[in-house]
Amino acid sequence: MAIPVIDFSKLNGDERAKTLAEIANACEEWGFFQLVNNGIAEELLERVKKVSSEFYKVEREENFKNSKVVNLLNESGDEKLENVDWEDVITLTDDNVSEWSYQTSGFQETMKEFRDELKILAEKIMEVMDENLGLPKGYMEKAFNGEGGENNAFFGSKLCHYPPCPNPEKVTGLRAHTDAGGVILLFQDDEVGGLQVLKDGEWIDVQPLKNTIVINTGDQIEVLSNGRYKSSWHRVLSTIDGNRLSIASFYNPSLKATIAPAPQLVKETNEEMDKTYPKFVFGDYMSVYVQQKFLPKEPRFQAVRAV
Repeated sequence: MAIPVIDFSKLNGDERAKTLAEIANACEEWGFFQLVNNGIAEELLERVKKVSSEFYKVEREENFKNSKVVNLLNESGDEKLENVDWEDVITLTDDNVSEWSYQTSGFQETMKEFRDELKILAEKIMEVMDENLGLPKGYMEKAFNGEGGENNAFFGSKLCHYPPCPNPEKVTGLRAHTDAGGVILLFQDDEVGGLQVLKDGEWIDVQPLKNTIVINTGDQIEVLSNGRYKSSWHRVLSTIDGNRLSIASFYNPSLKATIAPAPQLVKETNEEMDKTYPKFVFGDYMSVYVQQKFLPKEPRFQAVRAV
């Protein structure tokens, strides 16, 4: 098995209906798919790889060598590390631009341009989801923005590197989890693998494909779709060689947004709807998620029901 690879450019041609169906099937059966011809210029993607690699070598590599996880692995003996991840990560948001790298030439400008393009792509994908689910155009985006229709949805990125690990059997790159938010857009390494998705009880590799964007649906899309689209478990394995690049960007609801299944997708009574997914404020869900990220998602829905 392999996760679906979809040509996003065909939405604008004679194969639109087929492409819509492919995306719908990927969201329903996998919760993951790869987009080729995604509208982001290859020249920009190549620049992103270049500045990200330089940023790690110049500003992060030495710190990682002296990090907690490296020290724990060196002291672990034969024991497997359970509650740490073999990754170096920084977060990029519109609110912390002043903290982005100044030492790596072109980093700020390139990452800003890249994030702008990803946000546009995320909104296009949400419109496709609206159409496939039979929802009004802009339904998901409006739900994410919350009351008042202001542009309050959150868009953040995590720039991660998974350096070579001398004992990959003893520590995971990133432990298995589902993503809390909405639409996740991942730009992953061209050559170094490690990302896996859980499908029908089996871990499936997400094969590196040059300059594709991997899309996955988070917990909030599962709720809004009333379970039609699933938020899938995934993880990153550490590897003995290769420094894996991973840039994950998250289009999430505003912390004040109220999330619930779209009424159009609920045929049962309100009582039945309440049994499936609760109605909640996204900020309350995140408060639970940060404590339970690596645990099953269903108890998170039950916990937030009681808030």
